[in-house]
Amino acid sequence: MVRKERAMRSVRKWQPVSGGLMTRWANEIDIERVLPEYPRPQMVRSEWLNLNGLWNYAITKVEHGLLEEFSPDGQILVPFAIESALSGVKRALLPDELLWYQRTFSLPPEWNGQRILLHFGAVDWRANVWINGQHVGEHTGGYYPFSFDITTHLREGTNEIIVSVWDGTDVHRLERGKQTLKPGGIFYTAVSGIWQTVWLEPVPKTNIKAHRITPDLDSERFLVSVEHNGPGDDLEIAVQVFDGATEVASGRHSVGGVLELEVPQPKLWSPDSPFLYDVRIELWSGQTVVDRIDSYCGMRKYSIGRDSQGVQRLLINNQPIFQHGVLDQGYWPDGLYTAPTDEALEFDVALTKQLGFNMNRKHIKVESARWYYHCDRLGVIVWQDMISGGKNVNITLNGIIPMVAPGLRIRDDKYRKVGREEKRSRDNFEKELKEMIDCLYNFPCIAMWVPFNEAWGQFDAKRIASWVKECDPTRWVDHASGWHDQRVGDLRSVHTYFRKLKKPVKIGDRPWAITEYGGYSLPVAGHLWDTKEFGYKKFSEKEAFEQAYKELLDDQVQPLVAQGMSAAVYTQLTDVESETNGLVTYDRKVVKVGEGHVSCRD
Repeated sequence: MVRKERAMRSVRKWQPVSGGLMTRWANEIDIERVLPEYPRPQMVRSEWLNLNGLWNYAITKVEHGLLEEFSPDGQILVPFAIESALSGVKRALLPDELLWYQRTFSLPPEWNGQRILLHFGAVDWRANVWINGQHVGEHTGGYYPFSFDITTHLREGTNEIIVSVWDGTDVHRLERGKQTLKPGGIFYTAVSGIWQTVWLEPVPKTNIKAHRITPDLDSERFLVSVEHNGPGDDLEIAVQVFDGATEVASGRHSVGGVLELEVPQPKLWSPDSPFLYDVRIELWSGQTVVDRIDSYCGMRKYSIGRDSQGVQRLLINNQPIFQHGVLDQGYWPDGLYTAPTDEALEFDVALTKQLGFNMNRKHIKVESARWYYHCDRLGVIVWQDMISGGKNVNITLNGIIPMVAPGLRIRDDKYRKVGREEKRSRDNFEKELKEMIDCLYNFPCIAMWVPFNEAWGQFDAKRIASWVKECDPTRWVDHASGWHDQRVGDLRSVHTYFRKLKKPVKIGDRPWAITEYGGYSLPVAGHLWDTKEFGYKKFSEKEAFEQAYKELLDDQVQPLVAQGMSAAVYTQLTDVESETNGLVTYDRKVVKVGEGHVSCRD
């Protein structure tokens, strides 16, 4: 490893960076128990070790390479990104820099003889990991979980882990969503480094690597398959499904196949009744259970069909249910991508329901597994955006022209024009899109995949939509949310901000939805990120804001439901940095609409 070639500053002890907007949960953080909840609700084992908390950190130039000796600049609170106040650092990581993390750990003695997995919920963007000076692996992509088997690199007693991170943000055309090094308007502070839970887990030599649970409502069954690590030619899975303490289905099947579990007259998952079955999956070798995980599932179906008037609609459990959603950026003033506590994470989901919405469009961000778990529990449908990337957004092509000519289509196979001229950029998008689908597949709440938003890095949308549908035929695909529709996919999707809401043209034989509207801005003194204000229609008084919001729902949204609109997405749930167009302030302390001013339903 190459020595860090510069003089070290004195090491600063961790404390939150003061002076900015904070949520009430920031004061509840215990540095000895940071986000202590089990991070993977869909695949639970009883033994694990949380590595969140204080780590040492350092920043070097990229050309300085690796560290022979870790000489820290200070302490950082994992898993909060270095740009956040809760990290204790709050400074941008530039594209010519590397961020280094270091800490030690000791394993419980009862883990002896097992394989040890090191898990990362998400690290933005390129992560390299060393255990006791030995390189164990690299991962690229800022939003998805990854793991390394570190067993052979461990020693008795104290072990050292070092992680290096490089993040090019919007300079290197990565999939980055709304992150930018120059935040303002609809683009926000960049997020770099570890931003989800880091943890260790002991597993047997032969273990369950992953599983899939697919509901089949029409046949009243669940389909279960398992992937495994390690040796074994006679492996089988045994699966039990529970309604509370009552077993409602069980079965056994060889690994590599699909187990069909019949559940007669199943209880259905829906926004109004989010019932979840508990699931236990065991991996058997001969007559011995070698591994076991706990999970859950929901019986629900997302499909397309005609209502009683013959109009094509999005169906949930074979019924047309109007989905009124809210656009959700998933940003926090103190933690940026990372909620300060699990209670804070749950708050946003619960607030969505309290405001009368039954759907959330998770906008150009993939959340931690626990956010989707809360949506599953509380009954919030999720439309999941893929992370955007490529070259910087062309404001004329992606904003001004579509407002004037909303029916316009671009040739998204002209890669240079859409900012995807580099093949590696297109390849990386597809790699990360597949990762997103795989890691979120089991969550019942997810109803829609949205590969592209407003032509931000959009390319080959027709082919991508077809490919996504092959990967997951159980969900809808909105191939191009907003405009530049390629007349494919499951939905005709439009964004409308400055005009009266109306039925779009050129729908074809597809359901249609207004997938962004509103954006009404109300700045609340004492709860602002900065003095700048961004919104699509500005108000200065709460009463006027509430009245305009109510009239928008009653006079424009509600009549369109009868005209065949399947869904509508209001912009947005929270203020975010300069954007003051949320229904709640950025610090989550002031809800801008009172009782009686809530979402419409069918």
